[in-house]
Amino acid sequence: MSNLKDLGEFGLIDKIRRSVPKGKGVRLGIGDDAAWVDWRKESFLVTSDLLIEGFHFDLRWTSFFGLGYKALAVNLSDLAAMGGKPSYFVLSLGIPTIFKSDNMLQFLRGVKTASRQSGATLVGGDTSAADRFLINIALIGYAPYGPVLRSGARVGDDLYVTGTLGDSSLGLNLLKQPQRQVKKRAGISYLVARHHYPAARLRAGSTLARQKLAKAMIDISDGLLQDLGHLCKASKVGAVVWENALPLSPAYRSFAGTKGALYALTGGEDYELLFSARARARARLEKIGPKLGVPVTRIGACVPTAHGIRVLNKCGKTLTFPVSGYDHFRN
Repeated sequence: MSNLKDLGEFGLIDKIRRSVPKGKGVRLGIGDDAAWVDWRKESFLVTSDLLIEGFHFDLRWTSFFGLGYKALAVNLSDLAAMGGKPSYFVLSLGIPTIFKSDNMLQFLRGVKTASRQSGATLVGGDTSAADRFLINIALIGYAPYGPVLRSGARVGDDLYVTGTLGDSSLGLNLLKQPQRQVKKRAGISYLVARHHYPAARLRAGSTLARQKLAKAMIDISDGLLQDLGHLCKASKVGAVVWENALPLSPAYRSFAGTKGALYALTGGEDYELLFSARARARARLEKIGPKLGVPVTRIGACVPTAHGIRVLNKCGKTLTFPVSGYDHFRN
C-alpha cells in the first residue's frame, strides 16, 4: 500500500472519483473544473475550493482584503474554464480566536469586491473556531451555451492561453525574499498584485463557449504543464508547447532572470484559461479577440498521445523540468 506522498494529490482525487457512484442527475462529476448536474429541466455548475493558512497562503505577506478577494476569484475561475457564469455561493470559515474583528471585516470586503465584480451572490455558509485560518467557498453557476469540458481536444487542434503566464508564481517567489523592496519597484508590485488579485476570465470563457470556439478548456491553477496534462489525459491526446511563444509580461521578463520560462511553465495560480481550438478557427479567433477582454496567444498544438507532452525551445530541442506543476501532497 503506497503512502499519500507517493499517491499524490491527483492520484487521491482519481481514487475518490472512482469510488463515488454517479448520482441521479449528475451529467459530469469529479474530474473537470466544475461538476455539471441537472435541476429539474435545467442544469447548473458546482465547484468548491479550500484555502488553508500555511499551505495556500501566508498572512505575513497577504492582506485580509486580498485573501477575501482571491478566495472567491479562484472559484470563479473554475466556472470561467467551463464557459459558465456564477450565480450563488456559500462561504465557510475556520477562524483562529486571536483574529481581530477588523481582520474579518477586511476579509469580507475583499469577498464582497469580487462578488460585486462577478455578479455572484453570497447566500449562506458556516463559521467555526480553528487553530489556523480555513476558507471554503462552494460556488453555483450555469452554462448558458453548454459547458466546455476538458475532453474535447483532438489531434491537430491549436492550444491557446489567455493573458500572460508565470506572473503569480514569480510574484510569490519575490514575496518570500525579504531583501526585495516590493512597494518601491513597479515591476515587482505588478507581479505581486497578479498573485494577490487573480483575474477570473469569465468574459473570455463565456465568449469562447458562445462562439463554440473552445473545444476543451481548463484554468491554469497548478501550472501550465500540470494543467495541460489534465486536459490531454481527458482528451486522450498529447501536446507540444513552443517555449518562445509563451506570453510573458514585461515585469516577468525583467525579474525571472536565469529561471527563464520556468515559472510560466510550472508555476501555479495564474488562473488564465488554457484551451484547444480547431486549426481552421484561427481567423475567427483573431476576429473576436477584442470581445474576450484579454489577449489570447497560440502556444502549441495537440499531437497523438504517444508523443506525450513536450516543450520545444526555439531550436526545436525538447526541454525537461524537475516538476510540471503544484501537487499538494508532493510539493
